Amino acid sequence: MTPDTLSPDLLQRMDAYWRASNYLAVGQLYLYDNPLLRQPLTLAHIKPLVVGHWGTVPGQNFIYVHLNRVICQHGLNMLYIAGPGHGGAALVAQVYLEGSWSEVYPEVTQNLAGLQRLFKQFSFPGGISSHVAPTTPGSIHEGGELGYSLSHAFGAVFDNPELIAACVVGDGEAETGPLATAWHSNKLLDPVHDGAVLPILHLNGFKISNPTLLARIGHEALAQFFQGCGWAPIFVEGDEPMAMHQRMAVALDLAVAQIQQIQRQARQHEGGERPPWPLIVLRSPKGWTGPATVDGLQIENTFRSHQVPLVVSPEFPQHLALLEAWMQSYRPQELFDEQGTLLPELAELAPTGLQRMGSNPHANGGLLLRPLLLPDFREHARPVTVPGALQAQDTQVLGLYLRDVMRLNRAQRNFRLFGPDETVSNLLGAVFEVTNRQWDAETLRNDEFLQPDGLVLDSMLSEHQCQGWLEGYLLTGRHGLFNSYEAFVRIVDSMFSQHAKWLKVSRELPWRRPIASLNYLLASHVWQQDHNGYTHQDPGFIDHVLSKKPELVRVYLPPDANCLLAVADHCLRSQGLVNVLVAGKHALPQWLGIEAAAAHCAQGLGAWAWAGNEGPAGPDLVMACCGDTPTLEILAATALLREHLPELHLRVVNVVDLGRLQSPIDHAEGLSDTDFDALFTRDKPVIFGFHGYPGLVHRLTHRRANRQLQVHGYQEEGTITTAFDMRVQNRLDRFHLIQHALECLPQLGPRAEPLRQWTQERLLAHKRYIDQHGQDLPEIRDWRWPATSAGRTP
Repeated sequence: MTPDTLSPDLLQRMDAYWRASNYLAVGQLYLYDNPLLRQPLTLAHIKPLVVGHWGTVPGQNFIYVHLNRVICQHGLNMLYIAGPGHGGAALVAQVYLEGSWSEVYPEVTQNLAGLQRLFKQFSFPGGISSHVAPTTPGSIHEGGELGYSLSHAFGAVFDNPELIAACVVGDGEAETGPLATAWHSNKLLDPVHDGAVLPILHLNGFKISNPTLLARIGHEALAQFFQGCGWAPIFVEGDEPMAMHQRMAVALDLAVAQIQQIQRQARQHEGGERPPWPLIVLRSPKGWTGPATVDGLQIENTFRSHQVPLVVSPEFPQHLALLEAWMQSYRPQELFDEQGTLLPELAELAPTGLQRMGSNPHANGGLLLRPLLLPDFREHARPVTVPGALQAQDTQVLGLYLRDVMRLNRAQRNFRLFGPDETVSNLLGAVFEVTNRQWDAETLRNDEFLQPDGLVLDSMLSEHQCQGWLEGYLLTGRHGLFNSYEAFVRIVDSMFSQHAKWLKVSRELPWRRPIASLNYLLASHVWQQDHNGYTHQDPGFIDHVLSKKPELVRVYLPPDANCLLAVADHCLRSQGLVNVLVAGKHALPQWLGIEAAAAHCAQGLGAWAWAGNEGPAGPDLVMACCGDTPTLEILAATALLREHLPELHLRVVNVVDLGRLQSPIDHAEGLSDTDFDALFTRDKPVIFGFHGYPGLVHRLTHRRANRQLQVHGYQEEGTITTAFDMRVQNRLDRFHLIQHALECLPQLGPRAEPLRQWTQERLLAHKRYIDQHGQDLPEIRDWRWPATSAGRTP
């Protein structure tokens, strides 16, 4: 390997291709017309509003051109992930030059007219955004997703043994928590069954208006940092283009050789120590090849080149000549022919067909998606014949189902379970009967379930990594489920938002094929944190999820294990959605037989006739519930009301799919007003026991006619206490529910007073008992749905 890796001819042509890339990027930022400057530039040729980012663009173009060479030379299957995603002009320029853009968008032709369309559409109404987006062929990473490009890259290569994900990490991005943690993902990578990630740290020194930390710690300290993280850094540093081309060529040839050697060694001789994987550090000027100075201020190699390096407008007419000189410095007349097409001797430098990074099918994962092989969820059903007679731990039952999903799909390796060290805690440990945790670091004698080829990724305590890995896995055509404690899934609120936005835009692009849904299981939820206390109590993730486009999100709160099985099966079969399942792991009564559960979940909500006692005239009161714990308390309150006030007519409604509460105006799958009124009535009081914050139910039902919904839910009260006391503190317990019900029924008059006094006495007795004994009253612990109140379940 010598500094003359590139022949003089190839060096000149690659530099020309780079100049063409940079020219197209600048044109996208500024030009409304005159794409090849064949007329003198005027303000009429400039966009009225110039929006975009320049600083990262020349470095990313440089990287892409060099990746093209190694793809062609070594026959690689490579995916490009742009961490500094605001440099969208670079990726658009590259996929246009290689032909991928015109294949997806045929109106953007490879000629002068196509160039004009390409330039005008960028950051323009009716066009495309200034950052990398779903509209960009070859992309699986949105420009707004700052901090988890490397997580996406690892997710993409898990179970993709022939794929290399070249991940460009911005040095500003490298300061985020998710990215700083993601460097350790190499300790989970299996060189036998997985592909490889080639990180390229784009060290150009500046963020929006500050220097970057990694650019200011010195070469040796940076090398030691990456070596300590298990990487073998290769440095490419400088600012003179021809020398930098040769250095980058040497670095990439070395990196590819190291990757291939690691994989060959592992696949021929499994075992041995984990090798250091190659990583490239590209130190180049921010805004490289752009204006050096503008109005006496240095631009290139400063933070001022981050966005638009010079303003060209009627207020700054003197900048027009600067822009023209900048664009002419790339010598476009040497790059494009008379028709505006890239010269053939340059175009041939790009890979062809599916080897083009803009056309790699892994970046359009729906093309590769294969249906999961799923067991019959009914095989894991709990045998419920009398409501509430049997108790079970819902997530433990689900764990047996997921074990069989793992078993059926183990050979094709396209389903994984993700979670931040909570698989066993959330009672899903049955999956370890058929697979292990993926782990390629040191193991000790007492470790459990650690193997390099495991299909469970829960051995890093980082919700960010779990989410990022799963997104990368889904976006490249596979399936998975993320289980987390409910309170701490809030850590990935913004990551969920960005994925939902990706799905929304992707739905509008016919060439983007649907991918498997992003499935969350939220366990150890707010009502089951008696041993952890207040810090572990936050049901607000579902509020956040339901603020997104209704056609993209589903939130399910199954009341028991059989309903959880039915819903989980449905979610794993779905595509293009974000599904959130909330389920508990503590033993609770089981209400529905499996066929009744499947029918109930298919409807999303419904009245439980066996629990109510309404007459021909309908109910006096509706007792509604959503979530496993609220269902228990609503049913207990209903049983007590029926016992003490048998003349009262009650209807019990259980909600599994929260979206069904919405009006069809807001949600295509919302219950019609007619059906909603038939279920909840138009004017009768409704006592609604809800898993989360009460305001969410009010928001979802704000268009409904019945204004008498009285919602009990989490009120930010909690500590280390008993399970029932958690409900008492938040007024979701059976006694407070009865008191509120009586307030809503003034027609009862004095008949209500004995029951009201009795509930108050029971609340006092509860407090005395837990303070003395540290556990709930026997009448609470041992409560069962009374056999006289219901027959067998349907």
